[in-house]
Amino acid sequence: MKASKIHVAIPGCSGRMGRALIQAISMSEDMVLAGASEIQGVPVIGQDAGLLAGVGFLQVPIVDTLEKLLENATGIIDFTSPKSTLSFVEACQTRQLPMVIGTTGLDEAQHKFLLAASHSIPIVHAPNMSVGVNVLLHLVEQAANRLGPSYDFEIVEAHHRHKRDAPSGTALKIAQVYASATQTEGTLDTRACYHRQGDTGPRPKNQIGLQTIRAGDIIGEHTVMFCTEGERIELVHRASSRLTFATGAVRALRWAIDKPPGLYTMQNVLGFASER
Repeated sequence: MKASKIHVAIPGCSGRMGRALIQAISMSEDMVLAGASEIQGVPVIGQDAGLLAGVGFLQVPIVDTLEKLLENATGIIDFTSPKSTLSFVEACQTRQLPMVIGTTGLDEAQHKFLLAASHSIPIVHAPNMSVGVNVLLHLVEQAANRLGPSYDFEIVEAHHRHKRDAPSGTALKIAQVYASATQTEGTLDTRACYHRQGDTGPRPKNQIGLQTIRAGDIIGEHTVMFCTEGERIELVHRASSRLTFATGAVRALRWAIDKPPGLYTMQNVLGFASER
């Protein structure tokens, strides 16, 4: 049975996504902010998380330990860093708390760690929590299945100058969805092209192009192109506010709160994929 209110913990609360998550929780009728944290030494420690996020006084002081962050939580939403995320996963396993993870840049070993942890708790992990982006992923799969590999496939993604990983986790997920739908042509590892310069020759058949832009304060843009002789199909998603990702993450936690252990994605949350 679901509790009357979901008590949510937000690590990394002073960052742009952390503040957007607090805003999204404050707009939700069935969630309350139960804990907010930052790393030790950050000047905001002790401040009220609601005031920092611009939603008013919430009586939730920002803390710098896992124990205090999770003390009253019934779920956690994490958009921090790979190393920090793994420590939160371990703590949630101990406390049997569901997790929503939007952290990108995890390596293969870290993904395996999440998979192992999901045998004991429900984890929703997605490189992009936007509902629109996850509908885009579904459309890419449908288009790839119908158009087939004869159409050239390209992804162009753009983000702000501070983003550390490239291509974005979302662009990689789009590429993986396409590669899976056209798997008879090879894997993403054998088909991906991340850079072109000089005399590259004709475009190889079945190549998957991923091009990256880092500039200014771009929140997130992804353009997907299916191209052939005589026509081009473009699917475009542009995020104009981080609140888009935050409201998607809140929706994901609401969905996960009473689910059995497992590693889920936003495709599960939206009903595009079966639960596992």
